[in-house]
Amino acid sequence: MNTAVQGDARTWGWESAYPAPAKLNLFLHVIGRRPDGYHLLQTLFRFLDHGDTLRFSPRSDGAVRLLTPLPGVAPESDLTVRAARCLQERAAHRVGVDIYLEKKLPLGGGLGGGSSDAATVLLALNHLWHLELPRPELQEIALTLGADVPVFVFGRNAFAEGIGETLHAVDLPSTWYLVLEPPLQVPTATIFGAPELKRDSLPISVRQWRPGFGGNDLEAVAVSRFPMIAAHLACLKTSAPARMSGSGACVFAEFPQREQADEALRQLPRGMRGWIAAGLSEHPLLALAS
Repeated sequence: MNTAVQGDARTWGWESAYPAPAKLNLFLHVIGRRPDGYHLLQTLFRFLDHGDTLRFSPRSDGAVRLLTPLPGVAPESDLTVRAARCLQERAAHRVGVDIYLEKKLPLGGGLGGGSSDAATVLLALNHLWHLELPRPELQEIALTLGADVPVFVFGRNAFAEGIGETLHAVDLPSTWYLVLEPPLQVPTATIFGAPELKRDSLPISVRQWRPGFGGNDLEAVAVSRFPMIAAHLACLKTSAPARMSGSGACVFAEFPQREQADEALRQLPRGMRGWIAAGLSEHPLLALAS
């Protein structure tokens, strides 16, 4: 992906390729459940220098079209299309767009791929359409699209609370991550709907969080229901402490040096898919909103 952070919004135009970085949940605890069924979470989001890429072309007829639809996903229900239309509606904007999505992040992988794509659409089109909606308003739109979308609009590694919408920026050290992609999709609703899911972790404050803290409360459910996740975790744990991201299926380990991650990647069994990425200090499109 090689997402060098751009400090000046003027460097981004219609001809640019707009990154949609992956995220990891460095920890994820379920601390309760609201009356409406939504789970109350605490988590630490980390952006990675690896992800999808989007490009845009303007249309004069007001239409929003995804020219690279994903297999099995109707373009009308794709988060990129929904994000563009939500932005049009909020700003009463009549210009349309063609969207081109280069997909690298797996569906149902727990890396925030669809959420990141939607956030990049909001940030890019807010800029390209000269709407100048402030970041808090873009985050409001983002929350209507999904609980993980606001953090990508927020633009900084963050300690998140609530259903993921209450965000506190956190400075993180430079580190490398080895991420494994089990060849399966995990339905988020299946994990959160499991009766055995732990829902009573004790909350902490952002000041109490430290690197290496906690675990992923969703992992036990995912591992029990998807043995392939368990196998990938067991393999990665031979090199370093490892955990699952989000509701799965991807698992990861953190390394202080790239060489250590490279060595762990070389030790993977043949046929096991993995890749290495640096942790980002901020979202590459941070400059596109204020």
